Formats: sequence, C-alpha cells, structure tokens
Amino acid sequence: MAAAERQNGWERESIKGKAKLRLRECDVGDKFSHLPLRKASVLLPLLLRDGALCLLLTVRSMQLRRSPGEVCFPGGKREEIDKDEIDTALREAKEEVGLQPEKVEVICRLVPGIDKMNHLVTPVVGFIEDTFQASPNPDEVSDVFVVPLEYFLKPLNYVALPYKNKGYLSWMHCFTYDDHEHKKSFKIWGLTAHFAVFLAIVIFRTKPTFEVHYDLDNLITSAENDFLNLYASISERKKSSL
Repeated sequence: MAAAERQNGWERESIKGKAKLRLRECDVGDKFSHLPLRKASVLLPLLLRDGALCLLLTVRSMQLRRSPGEVCFPGGKREEIDKDEIDTALREAKEEVGLQPEKVEVICRLVPGIDKMNHLVTPVVGFIEDTFQASPNPDEVSDVFVVPLEYFLKPLNYVALPYKNKGYLSWMHCFTYDDHEHKKSFKIWGLTAHFAVFLAIVIFRTKPTFEVHYDLDNLITSAENDFLNLYASISERKKSSL
C-alpha cells in the first residue's frame, strides 16, 4: 500500500510539475499592467482530482447587480490596498470562497482580456490543494464546482456563439458542463470560457476539437497579438467618441 501511495504521489507531482513548467513559459508578468484601463483580476485555481487537472469555478449570486447567475472565476476589481494583479485575485478568492492566500501556489499571469465594462482583466493561475472545501460568501457566490481542464479542449456540449465585437462578427466559446456530483448543468461562456480554453491549450499543448485562432507553434505571440488588436480597437472607439 505504501508503495502504491508513493507511486500515486510521484504521478501527481509529475502532472503538476509539467503544468507548472508550461505555465511559467507563458507568464506575462506585469507586461500589460501599464495600460490605461481600470484593472481587475481573476484567479484560475487548478487542482488535481483523480489524477486529472481540474479547474474550480463559481456561480455569481442572483443578488448581484452585474451578471447574476453567471459562471466565473473568483475575482473582481482592483482596490487601493492591492499592490498588483496577484493581490487582487487572492483577496477576491478569499472574500468569495474562503480560499486563504497562503494556500495558493501562484504560478503565473497569463495574457489578459478586456471585459464588457472595459476592465483589463488579468488571469492569475495558481495551484490549490485537492482537499480544499469552499465556503461561499452567499452575497457573492451561489455555487462552487470543479471541471476537468481537458473538458475545455474536448467538450461534450459546445457551441460557438456569434456576437458583434467593435462592429465585426466574432465567435464566443460556450460550454455546457453536466456536473454529475451535484446533479446540475453549468453554462460556461464569455471571458471565463476564453481564459479556460487558453489555459488548457497552454498546459496540454493540444488543439481543441473546435476552432480557435491561436498559432500553437507561437502560442504566446499569437495570443498577445489578438489581445493588442482588441485593445487597439477599443482605443480607437474611445477616440472617435470624443
């Protein structure tokens, strides 16, 4: 039994070790922190469950004014007490689901996104213990669940939703995940789905079963270029409205 436990321990560390290496290769640090947009951060909490990498997600409380009932990562707007994007993500995770900052092994910051309120949203990736038991703040979070990371490459239920992006037709990932443990289905879309897909590509280095615009041979460059094009289009729109 002891030998089997040791073997499982080595396998878990190997999976985590490979993921950490690939994530650190894609760490953008504070490269985009200077951009003149209001700041927000989300924590992408990774954990190992039954030998597979998984992501912890939350459902926003129906009491919230903005996006009630939507699936998201723990996170929110930057406050004056936060020294950087990592601080924001960790503080918000503690407030929303009771995750103590010292229980998160922060690995990297990935290429940011821009939400519909024009916040610069930085995804902070960290490992948490697989034994973590969430304590949701009911004012902010109505549910917490876990999805295998590979689902964001090989989903059972996926559609690409068309939407207008600065006058151009774009496509948004939309996943439906059936959580058999809680006997519920969750719709994961928008910026949350965007970050989850990119995280899965970074770690597994595999093309999804659906269309994405990243160049897997130049993943970071293509992701940064996509982001900078989006930022440029928003800047142009702001100028034209002055």
